[in-house]
Amino acid sequence: MVHLRRQTECSEMDAIEKMIDDSQLPNEQLRDQIMSKIEERSIPQRSRSRSKSRPSLLKRTVIALSAASILGIGVIFSGYVSPVMADTLKNIPVIGVLFHGTSEKAVQAAIDQGIVSQPNLPVTHDGITLKLTNLLYDGTRLSFFVEREGENLPSSTVSPYDDEDTKIVYAASKEYENANIVPENEKLKGYIEKPILLVNGQELQFSTGGYGDYPLNGKSAFSVEYTRLTHLPDEFELTIQLKVTRVKEIFEFKIPVKVENKSLVFKPNVSQSNGTFSYTVKELTLSPVSTRLVLDSHGPVPQSPEQTGKYHASKVYYELVDDKGKVVEQSMFGYFHRLPELQYQNDDLYSPFEGTPKSITIRPFTLTVKTVDWSVMDLDKNGEQDRTYLKDLELTIPIAK
Repeated sequence: MVHLRRQTECSEMDAIEKMIDDSQLPNEQLRDQIMSKIEERSIPQRSRSRSKSRPSLLKRTVIALSAASILGIGVIFSGYVSPVMADTLKNIPVIGVLFHGTSEKAVQAAIDQGIVSQPNLPVTHDGITLKLTNLLYDGTRLSFFVEREGENLPSSTVSPYDDEDTKIVYAASKEYENANIVPENEKLKGYIEKPILLVNGQELQFSTGGYGDYPLNGKSAFSVEYTRLTHLPDEFELTIQLKVTRVKEIFEFKIPVKVENKSLVFKPNVSQSNGTFSYTVKELTLSPVSTRLVLDSHGPVPQSPEQTGKYHASKVYYELVDDKGKVVEQSMFGYFHRLPELQYQNDDLYSPFEGTPKSITIRPFTLTVKTVDWSVMDLDKNGEQDRTYLKDLELTIPIAK
């Protein structure tokens, strides 16, 4: 098994947030919208090297969060599944990473229900072949991989060039006022630009998503992930349109999507409070590939005696535990280098539970951060952050099948 150390200092996000804070935006509402988007896109657990192209970094963080980072939270290993199933999972990378720590039964259920498929659809234009190799849809999340083949292609699949949609972001600071917009005939051939998705012929509307490079079969694949898609039907025709730089034709894939017995959705609308801080659970969604928690919180973050002076409590995070005491890991874990807000709207994805639990307990906790720079305290001896659990805010929700 491979353990990926969690990132404790996210200097890239910190720099972006400071840039927005220090900038002179046309209006305050625009600033709030941009900062809200940054807040929504948590920094993945996997650490990332600093990009030398800062406009590209800004674009990927604010506009297109890398799905590679979203998915890169672990690897499948045969201790949890049979050797035959493990071999199968190696050929389905998206399941291999999403099913870390779960059971063979859950994996097989995802395949049987149509949640995961391998279309292996190739399209070739002007010497470049794109192949749609893996697709996952569970009623909430839509993910897929596209492999790219051809001669003299750049190492990255993602286009470094900006389009007109990014101008509003770069307008946030004079330092970034010149977006990297390049004429088509001057671009390097072979980069994949922002995808367009159609559901039954209508362009897909989503609230959170992104695309990026993903290491696959010794090369970089183009990885796409959209979440919060509860408005989609159980069965539809998905059209994926991809534009490749210096290629005139559009690469188009059409694939029927049908999910049997998709995610279980619960809307408990229950609250827990300690008198000053409270949160309300709006939604819990369970599927063989993920768990989704939607909640709103209000009030100042509770602080322990150790979280005073030169230390402070972080924003509140939420751990999910089933009735057997099994904890599921949060897929993305964000660190925000500033004083916690008084209100949050959380919409977070976690690893899947094994089967449908009888109940789920929510365990709120905080991390201890340094007030001088809002960085998280050093990791403990096990390589994990030292969590301060808020026992008086725990909440158990019964799950009715």
